[in-house]
Formats: sequence, C-alpha cells, structure tokens
Amino acid sequence: MIRPARITMLGVAMVGMVLAVSGCNRLAARDQLNKGVDSYKAGKYEEAINHFQKATELDPSLPMAKSYLATALSQNIVPGLTTPDNLKTADQAISIFEQILAKDPSDVNSIKQIAGIYFNVKKFNEAKEWQKKVLAVDPKDPEAAYTVGVIDWTQAHENKLNALLPAGITDDGEGNVKAPKKIMEALKTQNSALVDEALQYLTQAVDNRPNYDDAMQYLNLIYRNKADMDYGDPKAVAADIATAKDWASKAMGTRKANEAKKDKGPGGITMDSSGNLK
Repeated sequence: MIRPARITMLGVAMVGMVLAVSGCNRLAARDQLNKGVDSYKAGKYEEAINHFQKATELDPSLPMAKSYLATALSQNIVPGLTTPDNLKTADQAISIFEQILAKDPSDVNSIKQIAGIYFNVKKFNEAKEWQKKVLAVDPKDPEAAYTVGVIDWTQAHENKLNALLPAGITDDGEGNVKAPKKIMEALKTQNSALVDEALQYLTQAVDNRPNYDDAMQYLNLIYRNKADMDYGDPKAVAADIATAKDWASKAMGTRKANEAKKDKGPGGITMDSSGNLK
C-alpha cells in the first residue's frame, strides 16, 4: 500500500513541476512580448521580430503574440520590391496571419494585413481578392473598396501605356481619339472589366466616406480610362471627360475642406480613419 502512495505523490510532484515550468514560460513569454512592443514602437523591427518569435515559442497560446510577430515582419517588407528575400518575408508574414484566420476567420485586421502585403509586393490580383474579403466582413469599409479601385486603375493604365507605346503614342488622358482603331479596340477588350470594377468600388468608397478626396481623384482618373473604352463615340467620350473633370474639381474642393477641418480641430487625443487612437 505504501508503494502506490509513493507513486501518487511522485505523480503529483511531477504535475506541480510541469505547472511551475509552464507558469515560468508564460511569464517569460509576456516579458518577451513587452520587449517586442517597445522595440516595435522604437522602429527596431528586427529586434521586435526576435522578441515576438521567442514569445510565441515560450507560450504558443499567448494572445496577440502571433499577430504582433506577423505585423513586425510586414514592416520589414520593402514596398514595390520583388527580390527573393523580400518575398520570403512577405510569405512568412502571410503564413502567420493565415494561422490566426484559421482560428478566427472574421479577424478583419489579419485580412487587411494580408491584402496590404500582397499590394506591397505587387501581387495585385491577390491583393484585390483579399480586399474583397475585407468587404465581405465589413461591406462599408471605404479603404478596402478604394484599394480595389486603385489596383484596377493601375492595371488598366499599365495596359494602356503598353498598348500605345509600339505606335509611339502618348496617353492624352482624354480618350486618345487620334490613336489607331485597332489599338483602341484591343484595349477595350483588355480593360473594360477593370474600368467597370474600378467605377463600382471607387463609387462605393465615396458613398461610405463622403469626404474621401483620394477616391474622388481616382474617379477622375478612371473616367478618363472609360473615355478610352468609349472610343468611336464622341458624345460618350465627351461625357466621360466632363465627369472626370467634375470629380477632379470635387476632389480638390474636398481636400481643401479636409485640410481646413484638420487645422481647426481640437487638440488632445484624436482618432484616425481606421478608428485607432493617436
């Protein structure tokens, strides 16, 4: 009877040791998390990454550790650079955000982060796909809708420049009515869907944020692309350019109003467009 008792006592002692070690790991993980936050705020992203990695290793269940790690990794991504190292960092950050989403598919911050990473490494189709996932969670998010429109315009504009270049033509921004018909018809086939989608999402952005001057400016630009799509119809082209100029004027006026409002704003704690305190 003594032997089983000893075994039981040993088992209890071992459980206690495991719990003690586990508790120490959790404390150490929180310490690493706090150090990581301090490094991140100081702009020392490599240090922050190391601290957040240690935190996740010490306590994989620690709230926010993975999110902070992925966010710090994303800060190390150089926008517009598609080198193997930059893409590797992007993939690492995306993988961690996807792990977070596997547990909470509605975590809109992780969805936005992934969309932003794809945009920064010029994977525009993937960026659009993830911005649309943001809108699936929050249909009234103006920035997600704006970004879809910007990507569509970017792709359409690049297509246009590539189409006009062999003919030695520079985009005139007003329908390119002097360009060869063959070029413009091919461009219409290539760009129509992009222009239609951009108009939809940029309009949605302004509907959900009436003072969104950047979205208004891109509406000006995309209506100029629409004029290319209406090649051969002078009245439609003229209407598109008139609408473009109207949006350009609205953008300018709204931007001035926004700047004036900022100058007259109260001091103290304010909130940015994403709802974050600053």
